[in-house]
Amino acid sequence: MGIRKYRRKYYDFFSHFYDAFIALHSRDQRGELREFLVQQANLKPANRALDICTGTGSVLPNLQKQVGAEGLVVGVDFSHGMLQAANKRWRDTFPHFCLVEADVAHLPFREGSFDSVTCSHAFYELKGETQDAAMQEIVRILKKGKPFLMMEHDVPRKLTIRVLFYLRIFFVGSGSALKFLRNEEQMFQRYFRQVRKIRSNTEDSKIFICQN
Repeated sequence: MGIRKYRRKYYDFFSHFYDAFIALHSRDQRGELREFLVQQANLKPANRALDICTGTGSVLPNLQKQVGAEGLVVGVDFSHGMLQAANKRWRDTFPHFCLVEADVAHLPFREGSFDSVTCSHAFYELKGETQDAAMQEIVRILKKGKPFLMMEHDVPRKLTIRVLFYLRIFFVGSGSALKFLRNEEQMFQRYFRQVRKIRSNTEDSKIFICQN
């Protein structure tokens, strides 16, 4: 089995307890961090919003509330299992979400299609070459002056949660993830003229807001 197929199988399996893990790690049982992330996008009614590496779709309801019934909300993930979990979780309350199984390095959207792109607790898990390709794709599909927002965990202070954090890094490929951890701001500055970092109220997560 190739590396890519192994990673897809891993995330298909991980989809069964992904939400519980993220809530434990970020101490965000009520999803307030994702609401905070979306607020930074300054979306308006009828805008188009994309969430990459959407997982089980936890960011999507907040995006939908911002863009309203006339807007478009799209969630992209390469894991069929994650998208199945997202569909099962939201299909009754948010039936108009568009869920797309695709590679973030090859996004199936036209240039300048979206008013924001978000990524929550997933960007570290992209391999080095995939990160670069994904950044080029994000720049391509964003409208001029519109933001890419990336939210990730800071290295946890509590020992038990920190162990889980580094286990996650190990399983997704420690080399590229750790390198990105040390140079994340510089990496974003390669693709965006404006890069701003803010912290969540709990200080367990950080958000990079990137614009051209």
